[in-house]
Amino acid sequence: MMGKQKAYGFAILGAALWGLIGLFVKGLYEFGFTPWEVVAIRVIASFIIMVSALGFLNRDLLKIKAKDSFYFIGTGIISIVFFNWCYFAVIDQSSLSLAVILLYTGPIFVALISRLLFKEALTRSKLTALISTITGCGFVVGLLPFFKVTVSWYVLLVGLGSGFCYALYSIFGKYVSSKYSSLTITTYSFLFASLFMIPAGGLWDKARLFLNWEVLALSIGLGLIPTCLAYILYTNGLSSIEASKASILATIEPVVAIILGVTVLHDAFSSWQFIGILLVFVAILLTTERKKANKKSAMIDS
Repeated sequence: MMGKQKAYGFAILGAALWGLIGLFVKGLYEFGFTPWEVVAIRVIASFIIMVSALGFLNRDLLKIKAKDSFYFIGTGIISIVFFNWCYFAVIDQSSLSLAVILLYTGPIFVALISRLLFKEALTRSKLTALISTITGCGFVVGLLPFFKVTVSWYVLLVGLGSGFCYALYSIFGKYVSSKYSSLTITTYSFLFASLFMIPAGGLWDKARLFLNWEVLALSIGLGLIPTCLAYILYTNGLSSIEASKASILATIEPVVAIILGVTVLHDAFSSWQFIGILLVFVAILLTTERKKANKKSAMIDS
């Protein structure tokens, strides 16, 4: 088992790499790709990288039971494909900063759905987190304090959709998390996402663009850096520290994304939005809190 400091470093670095996704997405937009096409690029590139790595390092992790494919359809198509589309659509229509904050409503949806499906307790901290998230998002989108929304309702609903679909990964993944490695779950999630997006993604019409080295580099980078490499680093860190601590460390992702959005992508940013972001961070910390007695719980992330 690796040392605690090294594990913390892996978890933080992995989460930070997730926050860099906007650079690759924006870069592909500049070449004329749509959010839906960028989803196709991400899932297909990620699957090729993941299956190649596991095939070389540990082929046993590629073995699953056919009957469990249903759950990977859930994690791959219902969750990964549509959470990515919603997330990338908000980046396209609004900003990276807004997209990542609305994405991080995901833990609240997990808490609510888990209450309905798994009868998990809806504690005072979870209710407080729900109120904090709603209030925080209200400030971020401009509804609070002046009741004047600064983004379209379409963007707001799509952004919340990214959080909801993001949450579904944990819900579907819960049914197979005790049977398979997290790397196996991720690989097969990307497999089914790829099988769906190869015919549906529309990339065939833009195949010639992949002859451009910049497009090819952005595509490989999108699949490798904020996806496969980020997930592998975070998972390695998670193997040596408590899931609750790792999930709190993962909040570095929105911090990196917001800093990137403001400094590099020139996202607009007001003091009221800053207050809203702080409230969402409070909600994240409250939602990911776990009792020490629940050390065996597992967290699944995209």
